[in-house]
Amino acid sequence: MKIQFWSVGKAHEAHVKEAVEMFTKRISHYYPVEWHIIPVPKNSGTLSEMDLKKKEGESITGILQKDDYLVLLDERGKLIKSEELAKFIETRANESVKKMVFLIGGAYGVSEDVMKRANYKWSLSPLVFPHQLVRLILAEQVYRACTIIKNENYHHK
Repeated sequence: MKIQFWSVGKAHEAHVKEAVEMFTKRISHYYPVEWHIIPVPKNSGTLSEMDLKKKEGESITGILQKDDYLVLLDERGKLIKSEELAKFIETRANESVKKMVFLIGGAYGVSEDVMKRANYKWSLSPLVFPHQLVRLILAEQVYRACTIIKNENYHHK
């Protein structure tokens, strides 16, 4: 199974780039992994919230493949523990999912089409975090899940 992290917005900012790359490299010891940064639509400042989400949604659905397993990070998603994330990833791999996409939507969330397309909605926390920090938390938690699956020492109970 391949893991892809998709995020709407700008490239990784310097203050998180090194850590995101470190955890991404660590994940690559378990699964092929890569990041896709989906640019904000041109003239986004002139678009309404609804129009912006629609345009971003079109970009996302335009690159999603039919068989991709889409995990949407959303504040209304399910809160799970690290061990549950590990089981979730392991189960998808055992089900022969070819590609699992973890999606961080835009500043206003995602369009209704993307919301409906999501196979799973996951909330990292009831707190709101900056998108750059969410990237780091996501990469670290997926790495942590990989070490739990392999019963390695990174995760301490």
